[in-house]
Amino acid sequence: MTEKLIGREYECGELERCLESDRSELIIVYGRRRIGKTFLIEQYFEKHFDFWFVGVRGLTTKNQLRRFAKVLKEYSGISSYHFSDWFDAFDALQDYLEHLPADRKRIVFIDEMPWMDSGRSNFVVALENFWNGWAMSRENVMMIATGSATSWMRDKLVGNKGGLHARVTCQLHLAPFTLRETEKYLENRGMFWDRYQILQSYMLLGGVPYYYSILAPEKSLMQNIDLLCFRPDGKLRIEFDELYNALFSNADYYIDTVKVLSAHKSGLTFQEIAKEIKLEGGKLTRVLKNLERCDFIERWSQYGNKKRQEILRLTDFYTLFYYKFIKSNNTKDEQWWSNNFDSQSVTSWMGVSFELVCLRHHNQIKKALGISGMATSVSTWHCKPNEKEQTPGAQIDMIIERADRMIHLCEMKFSEGVYHISQDYEKKLRERMGLFKYLTANKKSLVHTFITTYGVANGKHKSIVHSEVTMDDLFNS
Repeated sequence: MTEKLIGREYECGELERCLESDRSELIIVYGRRRIGKTFLIEQYFEKHFDFWFVGVRGLTTKNQLRRFAKVLKEYSGISSYHFSDWFDAFDALQDYLEHLPADRKRIVFIDEMPWMDSGRSNFVVALENFWNGWAMSRENVMMIATGSATSWMRDKLVGNKGGLHARVTCQLHLAPFTLRETEKYLENRGMFWDRYQILQSYMLLGGVPYYYSILAPEKSLMQNIDLLCFRPDGKLRIEFDELYNALFSNADYYIDTVKVLSAHKSGLTFQEIAKEIKLEGGKLTRVLKNLERCDFIERWSQYGNKKRQEILRLTDFYTLFYYKFIKSNNTKDEQWWSNNFDSQSVTSWMGVSFELVCLRHHNQIKKALGISGMATSVSTWHCKPNEKEQTPGAQIDMIIERADRMIHLCEMKFSEGVYHISQDYEKKLRERMGLFKYLTANKKSLVHTFITTYGVANGKHKSIVHSEVTMDDLFNS
């Protein structure tokens, strides 16, 4: 295995387990576009495959088969193949594999498998026939399938109701990098940014490896953002449409959904989303499920009310940045970011994005609090103003409830230096804690936990702080 891989320790461990097992293995690797699925498999196996084929988006079945025949010819050395359907193609693959040494795993890598299933191709049925009728019984075949179209991978392979039912032996979902993995990746590229800069970059790029791979090491973060996002040909300026159209059929439904969610930082319920985009329940359920599978949105429970629906938040940092600054920018200023970095709109965006970074790193927060080994639940809470009861509206974006009956009410604050708590803010927090205790009828111990970049400044109003987590703690994976 190459040393180029950053993170992915669990995934590499699973691949090693499958490689050394005494049975045939059907492995699927899925995750959002640009997350590094192909890179993981290429690097782990150092590109040593017995057969390697890449599906091409938009090709007809006839042309996919033609390409498959060409690639198989290169591996087998047979002069030519002519396939009328995928049954013919897999039969030929079987014949080729049977002639390979039987004392090791025969490794087949099919990249972007969903794109091979075009029209009425019967691709999945032919794959079922190949796996059940031959490969599974040979005990030494290892087929790895990847795909960005996560819904296809989950529905057609993992959730298959036919011949592939329960045949997938290993499924790997690649998530975005954590802050620590991002730091290691940048160091591997010779980019030794401080953690404050890495944190800012995460607010835009969200731990997606490809986005970091296109950064220019010799340029500053600001220069890179200008280059990628505000030039007419910037790679992240033109990325948006390709991202959603490559992942989803009927991409407009998905774009409408993330657009609505981008305008509501605290998220919306299912009914609220349905009301905004006017999409029938069944279709919206599928859209939200697929967005969640691809790590574009996250589902959060609302504290203290089991009847109340979960909150759905847009958590894809690139999509949020696109709607906030790229799509609406018509100034033609190719250095817009450098010229507006200190503006109120950017400062406000950083505050909101830092909250999202903290939500994604809740495991690191629990570790910093010394409760990673304890049973906990993480949720959100908000209440609307009630004139009848004369109670104001309030919101807490992250609540960590512990098994020992203590509850952390988390405050997430991004700042260039230590964070100063004012008298008014302390008063607001105490009133909100009281409101939370009253409305949830809570008898557990409530404490305020501050998550900041550089800590909370000492002063008489710091007494409200029970525990602190800093930016450095978020980097402890």
